[in-house]
Amino acid sequence: MPDIHLKLENITKIFPGVRALDNVGFELRRGEIHALMGENGAGKSTFIKVITGVYTPDEGSITLNGTPVSFKNPRDAQHHSIAAIYQHSTSYPHLNITENIFIGHETVKGPLKSIDWKTLHRRAFGLLKELGCELDTYTPVGDLTVAEQQVVEIAKAISMNAGILIMDEPTASLSKRECDNLYAIAEQLRDQGVSIIFISHRFEDMYRLASRVTVLRDGQYIGTWNVGDIESKDLINAMVGREIEQVYPEKTCETGEEIFRVEGLSRTGFFKDVSFSLKKGEILGFTGLVGAGRTDVMQSVFGIIPPDSGEVYLDGKRLSVKKPVDAMNAGIGLLPEDRQKQSLILDWEIYRNITISNLKPFTRLSVINKQQERDKAKELGEKIAIKAPTVFEKASALSGGNQQKVVICKLLNSDLRVLILDEPTKGVDVGAKTQIYEIMNGLAAQGYGIIMISSDMPEVLGMSDRIIAMHEGRVTGEFLRGEATQEEILAAVMNLEEVGTNGGQ
Repeated sequence: MPDIHLKLENITKIFPGVRALDNVGFELRRGEIHALMGENGAGKSTFIKVITGVYTPDEGSITLNGTPVSFKNPRDAQHHSIAAIYQHSTSYPHLNITENIFIGHETVKGPLKSIDWKTLHRRAFGLLKELGCELDTYTPVGDLTVAEQQVVEIAKAISMNAGILIMDEPTASLSKRECDNLYAIAEQLRDQGVSIIFISHRFEDMYRLASRVTVLRDGQYIGTWNVGDIESKDLINAMVGREIEQVYPEKTCETGEEIFRVEGLSRTGFFKDVSFSLKKGEILGFTGLVGAGRTDVMQSVFGIIPPDSGEVYLDGKRLSVKKPVDAMNAGIGLLPEDRQKQSLILDWEIYRNITISNLKPFTRLSVINKQQERDKAKELGEKIAIKAPTVFEKASALSGGNQQKVVICKLLNSDLRVLILDEPTKGVDVGAKTQIYEIMNGLAAQGYGIIMISSDMPEVLGMSDRIIAMHEGRVTGEFLRGEATQEEILAAVMNLEEVGTNGGQ
């Protein structure tokens, strides 16, 4: 019989008007990595909050090492050696690494019980070194990369002797190399007997790390499988409740005349001599490794960071874009990579997030017509199927996929011709991805020119009419739809000599 570390049976959690969890069961074996998957809104977050003591279930039981337990708060869960690492860091950015690792359980010395910082810094350095990450422990956590912050969170969990570690979308913002480092850390902890619940939308994570996978859908338990016994298409079917025959929907519209062109765009230290064109109804994919300069180029086009040289044309006319409002007024919109920090005001209602980009249609004599504003937001929300009871819901209450749809609506509220979408499906589930792809194809059919920045190679190949590869700030390859292979594009983004240009503008 397997050694069951954690067992949940018949877990039910009800909020006003919502049955977030409905009779859910789950088993975690000692020393295993167990993937937990499901669409946004499937109940994963609520389930994890039950395990970590944030929520008390209305029904059901939790057993830890064969003993029934009940967590009244997160500290109760921590005392039972349960820790969680979330997609969005919960660290204190202005405190240093050591302070973040040992906050709440510091070592003290002497009759005055003063904190023994010397010992704590030494312990912090040792913990990080064990995880293969040697950092100056006096560094503020806010100065670290996302990957380094996650290592600090893992070190914090180890410092509290966590026997069960929950990792919530830890790879969503990481490069491939950083993902590989995180995989190595997770496997190291597993081999030391730590039991890990690994939440991810990425099948690559599951197949690489997990021995078993459990799927939730609409707050219900769907099933648990050995990873080697279930294929991707069956897993998708379990997650969304239907078969998705084609994750990347067929694009049926033809591209038209050139509407946008960039010539010789350069910014010292970021990118050099970048040129490309975009046609009406075209989806132009930009890909490259982290640091390739894709986002920097588009931020320059959008007026966030000024280029040192180069020119931008829309409908053959040279633009002077010095700030984002200039780009918006010209007809260029940007969906940033980090929707929560750069696109949304999470405490605002859906309708206010949608209309904030352009209030002119609803304003007369400096007074906003609230009814017109809400009607427009409702119209746009229905157009791209935002799932929310009303437009008065706060953006923070939405799933990742629906938050992304709100940001797209925000762009559609303005009079734009060119849409720059930076990682448009980052951190959303497979069902929401397909919906976003369908929205993109629909916008292309309406005549928008779309630039899609993506690190997801299948997404780039599946959605782009043309693909531009970048390496260290330069364009290193251009490929036509249907003629590119993943190997050729990968070679281009790594700037291997054997790759040339396949296709042209």
